[in-house]
Amino acid sequence: MDEVRIEPVDLAEYAAAALDVQAVAFGLGPEEVALRLQIVQRHARLPGVHAVGALQGGMLVGFGYGMPNDRTHWWSTVIEPYLAANGNEAWLDEAFSVTELHVHPRYQGFGFGRALITALCGASPLTHSILSAVDRETPARALYRSLGYRDLARRVLFPNTVLPYAVMGAQLPLPTRSSRRPDGAPGECAPRAAPHGPAGPP
Repeated sequence: MDEVRIEPVDLAEYAAAALDVQAVAFGLGPEEVALRLQIVQRHARLPGVHAVGALQGGMLVGFGYGMPNDRTHWWSTVIEPYLAANGNEAWLDEAFSVTELHVHPRYQGFGFGRALITALCGASPLTHSILSAVDRETPARALYRSLGYRDLARRVLFPNTVLPYAVMGAQLPLPTRSSRRPDGAPGECAPRAAPHGPAGPP
């Protein structure tokens, strides 16, 4: 069976496959998938967007994409007052925004999320990165902290969402397998072997 490769992908070309991964990971229904697909397709046309995929035999099993932050974009306008209230508004400038990062549930726990975000941010010439994540203790939040992300604002409420989010930021480049974090802990580890065969339905 083919091993999983982490490599740049064309976001427009892989948009539908990316939404398939996200739908399984979040349990999204057809209407939500259709709406999010439109958003991803729109993002694919924005300047500076960059995407990476985890591919096994041509099948997408994980993906991430981002772009230079633009203060006029919806996400940035929502988080700006929260960051300003914490004295962190400057993080919005010259920042690489990690827009989406998802791994199919069957492929989680093998280091692919870490490999994806490291490759994604590693392609950016900017000095720091920002992202938002559900404001609770999750494996995703633990991963981001292990890469140097820290909370810039918490209890951030986006329109039409119930759960509060945290906005996190980290200096770039993120630690790699050959580097060490400032606290002396090892950096990125190589992904472990992935399960074989197609991910299939949940």
